Formats: sequence, C-alpha cells, structure tokens
Amino acid sequence: MSYISSLKLHNFRCYEQAALSELGSGLIVLHGPNGAGKTNVLEAVSFLAPGRGLRAAKVMEVQCREAPKPWAVAAQVQTKHENVRLGTGLDAQTEKRIIRINEQNAKSQSALADYVACVWLTPQMDRLFIDAAGQRRRFLDRLVFAFDPGHSGRTTRYENAMRQRSKLLQDDDTPDIAWLDSLESQMAETGTALAAARLEFAQRLQRACDKSAQDQPKSEFFPRAILNVSGTIEELLHNAPALEVEEMFAYQLKQSREKDARVGGAATGPHKSDLLVRYAAKDMPADQCSTGEQKALLIGLVLAHARLIAAERGAPPILLLDEVAAHLDEDRRGALYDLLIDLGGQVWLTGTEEKLFEAIESKAQFFEVHAAAITPQLQPSCLRSVS
Repeated sequence: MSYISSLKLHNFRCYEQAALSELGSGLIVLHGPNGAGKTNVLEAVSFLAPGRGLRAAKVMEVQCREAPKPWAVAAQVQTKHENVRLGTGLDAQTEKRIIRINEQNAKSQSALADYVACVWLTPQMDRLFIDAAGQRRRFLDRLVFAFDPGHSGRTTRYENAMRQRSKLLQDDDTPDIAWLDSLESQMAETGTALAAARLEFAQRLQRACDKSAQDQPKSEFFPRAILNVSGTIEELLHNAPALEVEEMFAYQLKQSREKDARVGGAATGPHKSDLLVRYAAKDMPADQCSTGEQKALLIGLVLAHARLIAAERGAPPILLLDEVAAHLDEDRRGALYDLLIDLGGQVWLTGTEEKLFEAIESKAQFFEVHAAAITPQLQPSCLRSVS
C-alpha cells in the first residue's frame, strides 16, 4: 500500500505555506467552510500522480497570486518497500511542471505512476451522466490512464495528428497528399489503439462492478452499473481484428476529407466516442435516473475502479473524495464509510460540516481548514461533546 505520510504546499492556490504531518494510511477528514482551501489540498495531492490533477488545471493556474516564488508540492510517500520523497512544481524559467523523486529530476510525469495512484470524485462530476459525451470520454480515459500510462500518450498523438490534418485541409487548397496520408495513417493506428484500450478497460471495470455487487454487503447502496463504450471504431473492433479496423478507419478519413475541410476535425473516430452507463436493477440509462441515483452510480463506479486497482496492483489507490458525503442520507453515508475502510487505503474526505463524519469520528484523522490555515485535531468536536 502507498500512502502520503506528510505533505507540504508552497505558493499553491490559496496557500503560501501549509504542512500536514504524521498522516496515517486510513481516513483523513478536512472540514471547514466553503472557500477555506479544502479542495486545494486534494488538488495538491492529485498532482503527486501523473496528469493535470483533479481540476485539469494548467501549471500557471495553481500559482498563488500573491507569491513571487513558484508553486511546489512535496510529500513523503510510504510504499510497500520504501519511503519516497516526491515533489512537483513550477519551473519559473520554462513555465513547465517539473517532477523530483528522491531529490532527483525525473524525465516525465509518468515516473510518478510507480509510487502513487489517485482516484477522485468531485462535485463537478455529479453532472457526468447528463453532460456532453466529451466529459464522459475524458472520465473514461482518466480511468484507463490509471492502469496504462501509455494511454495518455496515445490520446495526445491522436489529437495532434487530427489537429495537423484539420489545419492542412482547411488552410491549403492543394494539400500535400503524402503528408495527409501520413497523418491519417497515424490517426488510424493510434485511434484504433485508443478505442481498443477503452473497450478492454470497460470490460475489466464491468467485471469489477459485478464482483462488488456480489461480494460487498453494503454495495446495494451504490447500485451496479452496466457499461458500454459507444463509437464507430469501437463497433468495428467488435467485429474485426485491429489491423483491419485501422485500414477501414484510414479509408473513412480519406473519404471524408472534403467534408472535414469544411467543418474541421474528423467525421468519425474515437474523439466522438461515449461511455454509456445504465442502472442495472432498473435497466435504465443513467441520464434518466434521479439525481440521487446518479450520484450513487458514480460513487459505485469510482469504488469499483479503486478495487480493480487494488486487485491488479496489490494495493488500493489514494482516494480523494471532495464533498461526497454532503448529499447522502445517513444510511448511505455510513455504508460509504464502511466500504472505504474495507478498501484499506488512504482516503481524503472533505466537508463543510464536521457532523457529516460522526460515524468515523474514532476511525479518522481530522483537520480543520479555515482561511487557508490547516489545524490538526487530536479529538474531533463530535467526540469532545460526548467526553
């Protein structure tokens, strides 16, 4: 199991300086009023894993406005075999993000994946099932990336090739056909691999959802989902080998050049795919479920993903749950806490009201966050009122 034993923030968002120490491997509760800086702490933790963090922020966006020096996040991470010092921050000269592992610069963010895996749930994700397909596609890609760091590179290569093709078609009346063929070949290869990775992961996640429904006594509070990845390339992969699909995709791109020159992008491809989710017990699309059912389905998916990571890596990920308990009834809230404890990893929870966490008052570390100041509580007020 990997967990963060200490965390330091420098010039990050609202924090000029902040530190949390002697952190355990279980539940960590950050409570305080809106705007106090709770989510910023979770975002800092998410930057210790590859990617752009739970807000998908650019490196300059997290810089503390009042601070002249660049932002940095540092942590001690306890793994199965060692204690590792991880750091990330802004290089003021290049305005790019740098990664340090045990005081040595790393070549890329992907090096962080050897030490930290993060899974998160934020209030902005509550609209996942009713938002546009792009939101669900990015959600799925982030889940895939937690297992396969190469998935991010494939996504970037595909999008870059599509962008160059679109520019070539729109800006040049007589485009270089050889260069166009090369870009479309790259799109066909990486796009097919992208779609195949999504399909394969969705099948694994489905098995994890099914197993959770069978094995977890509290799983009825977070209903089983039925998953499907919908898209032209995905449909082709159900009926043909990948090499054949690449050829068909390249042919489709060639045939759609005239249309794509007018409207931009590409008429077909994995950039138009969607993650379809159904509430299994009701056989109902998630976007037609109630707000509470959608929230429960989403929590169930995130928990299943965490269990899948635990099963395949031998250790659960770090879970970042921002304001997740606020809109759950008492029974479902208690069930969630039991499932999180059973998972066995480090879980960071935030909430505006300390009483939301009464069920875990003796099972978690509590920190009060107020006006960008973090204060550890040796005994939560819900316990002090009883003693």
